[in-house]
Amino acid sequence: MDVEHARWEELTAAEDRALAMLDAIEREGLIAPGRSEIEVNRAIAELAEREFGITRNWHKRIVRAGANTICVFSDNPADRVIEADDIVYLDLGPVFEDWEADVGRSYAVGDDPARHALVAALPEVFEQVRAHALADPDITGAALYDFAVLASEERGYIFGGSIAGHIVGEFPHAHLPDTKDSQRIAPANGGRLSDCDGLGRKRFWIIEVHLLAPDRSYGGFYERLLRPV
Repeated sequence: MDVEHARWEELTAAEDRALAMLDAIEREGLIAPGRSEIEVNRAIAELAEREFGITRNWHKRIVRAGANTICVFSDNPADRVIEADDIVYLDLGPVFEDWEADVGRSYAVGDDPARHALVAALPEVFEQVRAHALADPDITGAALYDFAVLASEERGYIFGGSIAGHIVGEFPHAHLPDTKDSQRIAPANGGRLSDCDGLGRKRFWIIEVHLLAPDRSYGGFYERLLRPV
């Protein structure tokens, strides 16, 4: 097994464990009306350590509900309590051994059809963006960001992210000798996703989809590795 294939195996195994952690969060019923974002966040931390041995995360653990779902990663909104008709999204970055995972998933709490429709659209837009990226080995970060925006707008939503993804890998990838722009799927990245990193290794990418309702009153988030079918 060559080095790059071995790296990919480690990275996908980390994502699979992170997705299992999301499933466990759902089984435990941690996301429910009447619970605050902070309360859910703490419960996730306890479950992650108890069932998956997670003691560190490569980025802050995010739980956002209601109006806070329009916020991007760098925002730090005030704590909210989950209401009867809300969207809640999670953005988790657990580290498994030496490998980063990064997964995001949204949940429609209650019966509001518009919120359920937005949550259902998230993985579908992700699949469009993923397929578009895989179809063009020369695609740039800027071009894929533009496609993500277009795919979102075609469904009647606003793309809420300043980026549509980023690299992930051995912890901590942030210390690579690369520019921040080259590590992101964003308008400022004119480089190809297939270009090597500053150490001459293959880059592995996360795709993020952040959709906002047309009136920007709520949104949803979804992210996974850019993996072939």
